[in-house]
Amino acid sequence: MSALARWCHQHRLAVLLGWVVLLIALAGALGVGGTNFTSSQTSQHTESATASALLQHASAGRSGNSGYVVWQTPHGKVTAASAKAEMSEVLDKIAHEPGVGSVISPYSSGGAAQVSSDHTIAYANVQFSHAATKPQQKAVQSLALANDSPSVHVTVGGQAFGTEPAAGGPSDVIGIVLAFAILLLVFRAVWVAVLPIITAVAGVGTAALTVMLLSHVVTIPSTALTLGALIGLGVGIDYALFIINRHRGNLTAGMSVGDSIGASLNTSGRAVVFAGLTVVAALLGMTTLDLGVVTGMAEGAAVTVVLTVLAAVTLLPALLGFIGPKVLSRAQRRRLADPSSAGSTRTGFWPRWAARVQARPRLLAVAGLAVLIALAVPALSLRLGAADDGNLPAGSTNRQAYDLLSDGFGPGFNGPLQIAVQTHGASDQAAETRLVTALEHTSGVVSVTERPVNAAQGVSEIVAVPSTSPEAEATSDLIDHLRADVIPQAQQGSTMKAYVGGTTANNDDFASSVTGKLPLFIGVITVLGLLLLVVAFRSLLIPLLGAVLNVLSIGVAFGATVLVFQNGFGVSLLGAGSGGPIESFVPPMIIGVMFGLSMDYLVFLVSRMREEWVHTGDNHRAVRVGHGETGRVIAVAAAIMFFVFGSFVFGGARVIAEFGVALSVGIVLDALMIRMVVVPALMHLFGRANWWMPRWLDRALPSLSVEGDIEAPPAAEIPEPAYEPVTGRS
Repeated sequence: MSALARWCHQHRLAVLLGWVVLLIALAGALGVGGTNFTSSQTSQHTESATASALLQHASAGRSGNSGYVVWQTPHGKVTAASAKAEMSEVLDKIAHEPGVGSVISPYSSGGAAQVSSDHTIAYANVQFSHAATKPQQKAVQSLALANDSPSVHVTVGGQAFGTEPAAGGPSDVIGIVLAFAILLLVFRAVWVAVLPIITAVAGVGTAALTVMLLSHVVTIPSTALTLGALIGLGVGIDYALFIINRHRGNLTAGMSVGDSIGASLNTSGRAVVFAGLTVVAALLGMTTLDLGVVTGMAEGAAVTVVLTVLAAVTLLPALLGFIGPKVLSRAQRRRLADPSSAGSTRTGFWPRWAARVQARPRLLAVAGLAVLIALAVPALSLRLGAADDGNLPAGSTNRQAYDLLSDGFGPGFNGPLQIAVQTHGASDQAAETRLVTALEHTSGVVSVTERPVNAAQGVSEIVAVPSTSPEAEATSDLIDHLRADVIPQAQQGSTMKAYVGGTTANNDDFASSVTGKLPLFIGVITVLGLLLLVVAFRSLLIPLLGAVLNVLSIGVAFGATVLVFQNGFGVSLLGAGSGGPIESFVPPMIIGVMFGLSMDYLVFLVSRMREEWVHTGDNHRAVRVGHGETGRVIAVAAAIMFFVFGSFVFGGARVIAEFGVALSVGIVLDALMIRMVVVPALMHLFGRANWWMPRWLDRALPSLSVEGDIEAPPAAEIPEPAYEPVTGRS
């Protein structure tokens, strides 16, 4: 790493221009190729996927997505001549738009059911021939909304017109501004506040362009851009900060700028690379879930982390070379110029806190663990699913359509169950009739409609409208009841096939798939993390401790998410609807990101402890010095993460708000409670056992030094605690 740092420092202009050229080249390629994001949340080998495939195969015109044009007459009836003429003209224009396969109007011969009982709300179903492109969606939406007026309120909704949060925007800016303010306030040096942000933005910018290009070859949702920005800004600023903090310490110790950059990259830079590797490993562990949209989001986030690490170890050394000693505050530069200030003893809150933790390890460890376990308890009631459009911002078209359809046709209308049926012969047709009758008498079903799809293939569709909303737990119970009881009873004595599908059932199946595969995913990333830490720290106890506490920090993140978004405490203040299930793809991403970032803090903390342990062989001193020296930078890094992640909470998109709450709360408690209290307290209690490893295993493992070549002398002494020794007190 030191050779790379020296090269980047010596050729800093070339490195800077290289990053600029890379950004321009990626932007140019994107201008030519565009993007091809996919938002489908379908699990293969599920009943809903089978239902969808059967209906699509039986009807070529159903291969695209569909949506609704919904309108309301506040002061009249939708069946009035004026409203009918106006909306019929609009629907006719929509029917002739490119990509539109069919439009079923409430004014057609079979459309009477598309008018509410009070004749004030109506809807038309718009079916696209193939998956609608953005221009096709916007064209239909523009035609419909152009006729919105005080006399006829028109909006659009449904899957075809679904919106995803855009990447970037005010949340990014707010997070960057808050990060700048924190860095400036703590370090009192403008360049310390500016350089981490420049480095992070460069990494996130190149990553965003790369992910957009990769969308042509990998299944990636556009949400991955926002998630990538959220993660990239946080880790990018933190990684740069850890290197800069070490660089500043080297400069104040009398090193030249060039030597300091090399030494910083060879120590903190190695830790950054290792930390980034753990995050990437945790993210790519999500490929074990074999869920397209989750894998795509993980791959997009992994690309972002890789490029932010690359920026930290190449662009940052070049920028530090340009800045020179100005990375220090004026006061530090004055003290450096005064020889009498050399060798001063380290003081401050964190060294004193490190001494207090050494003095009261049992008390602090037990208290810290008790608080964390209590905060994690709500996670035990986690329910996965998909929040419906009723949780969108009130001003969005999809939310307006959802509310109108709920008012006019009941809450279950927004999530109908589409049962795909295939029959062969008279006995199967009789079974289908029995199924329709049984559905009509099933509790929780308010209406049943049977539609032929392809008579030659014996394929038809039964639409059952639940009495509850798509996200309601009762709707999930109804799906299970239909599959386990109602359909099997109707199938008796026949060869009829019937599969419950539709968006609501698909979301339910996706949640079940995620739930079933999460244990494997957690096991894979835990083992990977253990192996990496064992190799890096030549210890068995520290990796085991890290793995257990990482799981606890993930539980805290889930606890906060469940409390807010599932139980509804404060969710309305965030503009994220009401209490409901947690989006199914959120937990895997939270687990991957939290596991990786928690490992980051452990690496930064323990690598400094091990560096001191190698010099002195004194566990208590090593833990105290490592804790005291890294405390401030870890606390600042956690504060930056908290505000960067927290800035996304108020962006208006529920799924991004879920990520924001989980990661901001999880990270700040992981850093301040686990890394700054529980870990050092337990390491004081464990003593020399922290660093024990069987000799045969030490010889068998490959050599991987997170700290680089440890040549520097031990750190200036952090005062011993003014209490009894750890062996005698709790």
